[in-house]
Amino acid sequence: MRLARSVAGRLTDREPLRILDLGTGSGSNIWYLANHLGGRRQRWLAVDRDSFLLARVRDAAPTRLGERANGVDIETREADLGSLDFGNLVANRDLVTASALLDLVSDTWLQRLASHCHAVGAAVLFAITYNGRSDCSPFEPEDEWILELFNRHQHRDKGLGGPAAGPDAVDAAMRAFRDAGYHVDTEATDWRLDASDIRLQRELIEGWAYAATETDPAAADAIADWRVRRIAHVERGHSQIVVGHDDIAAWL
Repeated sequence: MRLARSVAGRLTDREPLRILDLGTGSGSNIWYLANHLGGRRQRWLAVDRDSFLLARVRDAAPTRLGERANGVDIETREADLGSLDFGNLVANRDLVTASALLDLVSDTWLQRLASHCHAVGAAVLFAITYNGRSDCSPFEPEDEWILELFNRHQHRDKGLGGPAAGPDAVDAAMRAFRDAGYHVDTEATDWRLDASDIRLQRELIEGWAYAATETDPAAADAIADWRVRRIAHVERGHSQIVVGHDDIAAWL
């Protein structure tokens, strides 16, 4: 929230506020920011490759925005984020934003985006960017090893310009925008899952085990044994997991 306020404070002279949301998904980034960017009129361009999700965003807007609905216009565009025409999308935008996206893109993708944002003077705000860190309690001896395998897996090419930034996404984004002449700020936004988050913890552990096994198939038995013990902690109500994330904001 602090970074959203910082960015909003630097865009007070923009009316309406023209915003590009990349990888919109179900629209959570729009619903959050629309209510934290002041009372000005906003014109959003929501971009995603999933036409079904974009249709849901359009349909949900009146309910999700409530009394702000009349002041927020949302245009949607179906597009592959790996082959975007950044010049066309970023043109005339005051703010470029995304949520849970940057760990999927490449360094080259980030550098291109930073260059185009600089060309039009757009501020940027990226939420929930994975930073490569996690912590599990109770401790298991293989935790750090599994995390290292998972982080290696996260670098696999996701079709967004080359090998994904993965656990290095925060550093890569900061470097790309600083090199483009931006002031960059970050804020920790870790996921903290406690004993009540049984389903989310199970899904996270399953995902870690799957990625680790793909990275080192020869270690499948050891990974499976770790998975059983971690799931047992969850089912007994003893498990807590922290997954490191940061928000990133940048402005000229």
